[in-house]
Formats: sequence, C-alpha cells, structure tokens
Amino acid sequence: SSAAEKPKSVALFNGKDLKGWRVADKNAYEKPGEVTVKEGVIAMKKGRISTGIVYGKDDFPRMNYEVSLEARRTEGGDFFCGMTFPVGKQYCTLICGGWGGGTTGLSNVDSFAADENETTGFVEFKNGKWYKIRLRVTDDKIEAWIDKEKIVDLDAKDKKFDIWWEQEPLRPFYIGNWYTSSELQKITLTRLKHK
Repeated sequence: SSAAEKPKSVALFNGKDLKGWRVADKNAYEKPGEVTVKEGVIAMKKGRISTGIVYGKDDFPRMNYEVSLEARRTEGGDFFCGMTFPVGKQYCTLICGGWGGGTTGLSNVDSFAADENETTGFVEFKNGKWYKIRLRVTDDKIEAWIDKEKIVDLDAKDKKFDIWWEQEPLRPFYIGNWYTSSELQKITLTRLKHK
C-alpha cells in the first residue's frame, strides 16, 4: 500500500436504524426523550435532562481517530451535541452549545469544565441549522472544528482528562443533548495512522 493512501472512513450510523447504538438510560439519562430514525437523520427529543445514544460495540479506537458528523439543535437552548470520547485510557467530552447555548470546549481538562479551561470558546448557534462537527484525537493533540472554524486545538500531552460521574455509562463513545432537542446525521469514524 502506498504511503499516500488515505485512511478509510466508516459510517457509524447506517441511516436506517440505531444498529450498533443504544439509547442512554442510566444515571442522569433515566428519562430520555424519544429517539427516532427517519431518512438518514437521528432525532433526539428533549429529555429530563439528557437524551443521547451510546456506541454499543467495544471496537471503538482509543487514540488516533477522527469522528465527523452533522448536528443541529431543533428546540431548546443548551448543548445539542455533547460527544464523550476516549483519549487513551481516559475520557473527555466535547460540548457544542452549552451554558446558555453558545459555549464550546472540552470537559474536563485538568478537572476544569468546558466553560472554564483553555479550550473554552463561543459559537452563535442557530436553531434549525446543520453544523458539521469534527473531532480529531491523536497521540499529542485533541482538535475540533465546527464547519471550517477550529474550536479546539489542545496540546494533550501531560493533561488529565475526565468526565462527570453521570457520564460513566456513556463510554466508550456517546453523542447527546441537554434539555434540548437535536438531530444528527452522517456520523463517520476514520482511524488515523500513528505519526
């Protein structure tokens, strides 16, 4: 195989049903809203606190991968895409639209949440508009983009990552919302080569 060969992307969502996923239903996720799949879109209605889906297979990579998807907030004003993901043996969550609707960042970095660490940012998200969200985890960095804007560029060496206790059942990989209805489509995973 040639060195220029591009890593293959695989669809994590088949566009028809939740095969390979399950609706989160423990801890803070006991009262999720309805989750339906129609015409290539996963719709997650507002829950009493959170509604989301957990990737059910244990073959999810721990390092050197990229996830991309499109998400939109259809109702409410909090985060419409919270993505919990592995970083080696640790876990972290990418927040899009939290703390009143616009905060972006990683929770938690060295025990600081997404609204209070060096990854904190702000995007003026509009309800009903699709956003392309991309997350890349490599040996030395965590990076994230919304559309073409880079929102996270973190040197991950020597950083401690963790997730809130409520999110423990969401490992290895989860996408969800918070008191908000949202939709997802085109969820893909690319395994990256070690540098």
